[in-house]
Amino acid sequence: MFELNGKVALVSGSSRGLGKGIALALAESGADVVVNYANSKDEAEKVCREIEKMGRAAIAVKADVSNEQDVAAMFDAAKNRFGKLDILVNNAGTTKSQDIFETSIEDWDHIINTNLKSVFLCSKVAMQMMREQKSGTIINISSIVGHRGALYGHVHYAATKSGIFGMTKTLARTGAPLGITVNAIAPGIIETELLFQTHGAEDVKKLADGVPLGLGKARDVGLAAVYLAGEGGRYITGATIDVNGGMYLR
Repeated sequence: MFELNGKVALVSGSSRGLGKGIALALAESGADVVVNYANSKDEAEKVCREIEKMGRAAIAVKADVSNEQDVAAMFDAAKNRFGKLDILVNNAGTTKSQDIFETSIEDWDHIINTNLKSVFLCSKVAMQMMREQKSGTIINISSIVGHRGALYGHVHYAATKSGIFGMTKTLARTGAPLGITVNAIAPGIIETELLFQTHGAEDVKKLADGVPLGLGKARDVGLAAVYLAGEGGRYITGATIDVNGGMYLR
């Protein structure tokens, strides 16, 4: 139950939604957690309080994970508070309901920076820390659309989520001799605020009707992260776990 006791995790974009579910699942399994947020300070601090009620330690750190200086400061804060980092979950992400004809270069850059550049920046600093420790786990949150493409536009989002697969495999090869595992999770339709903001209640219902197990919960993804970060993931690297309720089978 507490197989992550003594471990420190950093989850980007964890003040709400999927990231919050992942942070809470890691804490429930014993990890101390760095809760990263870009704007939602109050929400991030609420997540910290929930973690502290479990008997774990937590700090909320504001950082734009697409900004190199912010990322460096965030990892410094984690190291200053906990002295190490065992688990990085690259979760921060966003999208806009646009097809290629509606997508401006500014929209494209924003999604690429938030969803993909952030994985590069955070993984680079984390791997530098983990290399010194000779151990560590990185978990990248991709998406079902990285496999199959997005159904209603979202060309920028799909591009980032496919890119995460390539980065995961490459970093897994780099990290293996250093004692670092790198894997991805590809969620399907997960019940979060972002899902309803980008698709609307009617479209969400249509999507859910097409999933054998219905809508997933953020906790479902969190438990997959716990598995990869714990003993079960010791001999797994460069892999992707699909958490999609049977929506896409490969």
